[in-house]
Amino acid sequence: AGLIALGLWIGRRVTAAGSFFVAGRRLGPVLLFATVLAANIGAGSTVGAAGLGYRDGLAAWWWVGSAGIGTLLLAFWIGPKIWRIAKEHDLYTVGDYLELRYGASVRGIVAALLWVATLAILAGQLIAFAWILDVVAGVPKWAGCLIAGGVMTVYFAAGGLLTSAWVNLVQLVVLVIGFAIALPWALTAAGGWEAVVAAAPAEPDYFGFWKSGRSGIVYMALLVPAFLISPGLIQKVYGARDERTVRLGVGLAAVALLLFAAVPPLLGILAHAFAPDLANDELALPAVLTLGLPPAIGAIGLAAVFSAEVSSADAILFMLSTSLSEDLYKRFVRPEASDRQVLKVARWAAVLGGGAAVGLSLGLPSVIGALSVFYTLLGVSLFVPLVVGLHSRKPGVPEAIAAIGAGVAVALAAKLAGISGDYAWYATWLGIFASATIFGIVFAVRGMKRQSGSRGNRS
Repeated sequence: AGLIALGLWIGRRVTAAGSFFVAGRRLGPVLLFATVLAANIGAGSTVGAAGLGYRDGLAAWWWVGSAGIGTLLLAFWIGPKIWRIAKEHDLYTVGDYLELRYGASVRGIVAALLWVATLAILAGQLIAFAWILDVVAGVPKWAGCLIAGGVMTVYFAAGGLLTSAWVNLVQLVVLVIGFAIALPWALTAAGGWEAVVAAAPAEPDYFGFWKSGRSGIVYMALLVPAFLISPGLIQKVYGARDERTVRLGVGLAAVALLLFAAVPPLLGILAHAFAPDLANDELALPAVLTLGLPPAIGAIGLAAVFSAEVSSADAILFMLSTSLSEDLYKRFVRPEASDRQVLKVARWAAVLGGGAAVGLSLGLPSVIGALSVFYTLLGVSLFVPLVVGLHSRKPGVPEAIAAIGAGVAVALAAKLAGISGDYAWYATWLGIFASATIFGIVFAVRGMKRQSGSRGNRS
């Protein structure tokens, strides 16, 4: 109720698309830090990472740690460069950049692909919250997804990025307080570290940092590219007031993410002391907060998890609403639409996206499974065109379309053939490799044709 009230109050000041999409490009380091960090700490970073810690041990650090590394690269490499372009050309979305660099066709293809993928990651956030309510109060999954979807849709639709940034700041404070209290308290309740080690699975590499079970440094291959070029994060970067704010705000968010990365896996490991035989690994964090802590302390921890899920969900809803309203509606359906009409469509797109994600969340089985769909499609479709486009003006539309098609096709084929197995990064990097290869081949062929045509003209 408090988050909704704050969002509606701030949303009264949002009357133009520029405020909704990029907060008027007025975000300072503190608000940019808060909204980027809050966007990165969501279902995968809490419920999902704790589940990986419960299953695989300490190497689950790399799930959130890899996101921190990708965010660090965004702060000092991609972020400042793309902010300058966005400022110069008054860009609102990543789709705006893709059209500026490659043309309308590339913009449309990527927007459509990411709309499908983004629904999957938003559904993952809602599933995580549903697990919380299921453990705490026996609330059915469908009701938990509906409650979480309703909260984030209402306050985000009110004011977009401006509302999201301020609400994220509140959520971040709750999150830090909750986890700072829950971890040491749960460790004490478990009987100390020696008791935790004794309760942990008797596997030789369970406390290995680089790899244990299916977790480890391999997560970098899946997550670093996704967090480096995530449209939701890049559009938050657009809202910064200058390049220094990008480096400082996003850079500090990356450092905080690297430090936070150890907390959920440790809570997952601790869960073995309270619930050694969970049927669902992703119930590890709710189990610690309800079985391992007094009700008052557990409630604070649960509030922190709720803040994490909702703050990340609104960042994803941000991608959905801006993509549909700016990249698809204004560009292809009604180019003459006024600023007020685009803002109205953006708000209704948020409602539509929230409702669609609730429906999808009822069919997807797990948080990590839902997130892997998004990260794979994001990496194989956007990584090569966006990164190459920032550093060279020579490639054009044919290279970009060929790269997107090859990346998606190869990743999908790998998934269907079962090549990826338990490691989603196999399909991701096969797709990125195919995307880069085809991009290079098309660029080389077009270069040879241009040279041949130039020689013919001189003759």
